[in-house]
Amino acid sequence: MTNPVKLPAWTALKTHVTAISDLHLRDLFAAEPQRFELFTLEACGLLLDYSKNRITKATLPILTQLARESGLEERRTRMFSGEKINSTENRAVLHTALRNITNTPVMVDGIDVMPAINAVREHMTRFANAIRSGEWKGHTGEIITDIVNIGIGGSDLGPLMVCRALHRFAHPRLKMHFASTVDGDQITGILSRVNPATTLFIVASKTFTTQETLTNAHTARRWFLEATGNPAAIAKHFVAVSTNTEAVTAFGIDPANMFEFWDWVGGRYSLWSAIGLPIALCLGPDNFQALLAGAHAMDRHFAETPLERNMPVLLGQLGILNRNFYHFPSLLISPYNQALDRFPSYLQQLDMESNGKSVDLDGLRVKDYETGPIVWGDSGINGQHAYYQLLHQGSQGVSIDFIASIEHPDSPSPHGPILMANFFAQSEAFMRGKTEEEVRIELTAQGLRGEALEKLLPHKIFEGNRPTNTILMQTLSPESLGALIALYEHKVFVQGTIWNLNSYDQWGVELGKQLAKAIEQELIASEPVTRHDASTNGLINYYKQRLLGA
Repeated sequence: MTNPVKLPAWTALKTHVTAISDLHLRDLFAAEPQRFELFTLEACGLLLDYSKNRITKATLPILTQLARESGLEERRTRMFSGEKINSTENRAVLHTALRNITNTPVMVDGIDVMPAINAVREHMTRFANAIRSGEWKGHTGEIITDIVNIGIGGSDLGPLMVCRALHRFAHPRLKMHFASTVDGDQITGILSRVNPATTLFIVASKTFTTQETLTNAHTARRWFLEATGNPAAIAKHFVAVSTNTEAVTAFGIDPANMFEFWDWVGGRYSLWSAIGLPIALCLGPDNFQALLAGAHAMDRHFAETPLERNMPVLLGQLGILNRNFYHFPSLLISPYNQALDRFPSYLQQLDMESNGKSVDLDGLRVKDYETGPIVWGDSGINGQHAYYQLLHQGSQGVSIDFIASIEHPDSPSPHGPILMANFFAQSEAFMRGKTEEEVRIELTAQGLRGEALEKLLPHKIFEGNRPTNTILMQTLSPESLGALIALYEHKVFVQGTIWNLNSYDQWGVELGKQLAKAIEQELIASEPVTRHDASTNGLINYYKQRLLGA
């Protein structure tokens, strides 16, 4: 593997950016009136407009060369073919196989994984149809009305995000609930709103040992038994997404209602697997299949399209440009579909857990370049009335991805035009800004003169020149959402490859878990804690004293 700063294309890109860095986006649009035609791309039902980035026609060939010199094409082939590119865990990376609707064989250790994937998907389909039709009944003979998914991380964020995003496709009878945090207020709040006779719990934990998930699952189990007094009834109200048959059975779940997935599916890439069972229940197997089909279409685009016209490659390369050469530390995800309000959180885990690394594939400390950006966001309209002030006039810029659909089927007039007017206006405002001359003309037209004008003038100047991407889809559907998620998955892969990172491990989450296990025992012991640093000792002892005092 190669440190990217040592690649010829990295040096060429640095020289190129220096040469164009004084050009404002206004200048670029004035010099190239056809920028929209030059710098847009359509694929899999998505339009990507990247013309509002600080690039020229000369930028893209250098970016493409950087991707080639980084070995992107070869690493992409290795991923799709089932090689164990997750080197620190010696695992393949095959979330793409989960949505391989063509059923082309995918080999891992000489075994085609497609028959096992298909078997689990068929199991999910049968179960989802039984719940949705009312064929499956609870222990009292009543049909299921509420589904509680108990998971954390990828076992929560993906299903939650998709069910919310595609709520207009949801089964009218089924109410979806998601419990993830170990803060008991969440699970007890959910339990207070559901009926044990008509509620189904999905416990999603590969090993069936995840502390947060099992804590919530046992709380739900106790609640259920207190209400029913019937341990045998657990089998009608609890199912598992896991591989630990022994632990699942001991919990009281019928192993026939255990849905399997595999170690080559990373948590943040797992909604396409049995972790997506809540999606199949909520939206139905056909819509789950359509979600897979949209992602598969993007997989084929990514695998087969030349780098120059490859949407995930372009989006990833632009991310490298903005992070490493224009030094924007964060990426805002700003969807102008309220249904996508959890999409920024989903991408936050996808990107930051994948490329939030400071050690490269060779085990060397990354010193010469920045890696993954801080990813954050909320629905765009809410953002305009919260943090957009900093984005427009703050001292530190960010790069932004705007996302919207053309059609909003449930939106009454005049909501749609107002929403989209804001969507288009914001990307233009971030590009153009407002110059001193424009502000002066505006204030003069308002009747300001002299000292009053000069005093207000600097406060109304907008620098602009902020890089943005715009992604448009016809409507937010299972197919378009599948393609959108896969677009960002592959974008993360592209950036990780260029940064020479393993995007598929997450060792950084381990230390806090290890320390928490030890502290948990200290919290229930009577004696003062002394083995930590002064701050941690003081905080734990303060907590214990006040808790006992209460």
